[in-house]
Amino acid sequence: MALPRTYESQNCSIARSLEVVGDRWTLLVIRSAFEGVRRFDDFQEALGVARNVLTDRLNRLCDEGVMRRVPYQVRPVRYEYRLTRKGVELWPAMMTLLMWGDRHYAPDGPPLLIGHRGCEGRLTPAFVCDSCGASLGPADVEPRPGPGAR
Repeated sequence: MALPRTYESQNCSIARSLEVVGDRWTLLVIRSAFEGVRRFDDFQEALGVARNVLTDRLNRLCDEGVMRRVPYQVRPVRYEYRLTRKGVELWPAMMTLLMWGDRHYAPDGPPLLIGHRGCEGRLTPAFVCDSCGASLGPADVEPRPGPGAR
């Protein structure tokens, strides 16, 4: 039996969430936004995704209120894409997925280390710094190359 193309028939919050973020390009766009990418051409360069696919994903994320368009140029009008509060709330899920991938799919070590900006500590699965014990959120960390970086 083939799976339906949408999860609308399922009364499940995970299924409904997957309707919005359950595509690999969408998650990578969100990851790039957490890394500070804001402009269309920068997303395209960072991800290597086709322009039409990127346009579709950014439009969907804006329509869903996960990101918002902010004009940065008037003629021609150009926009930056920024995470909304709803988008920032995805950070724990993204970091959990990153740490899971580091454990199971990074044989040479994590390609990216999530370090605490306030010290040299690292993010733990409990979302605290392993060095100073501070609770960490997206504004408190910075990605650094890890041993598995290429």
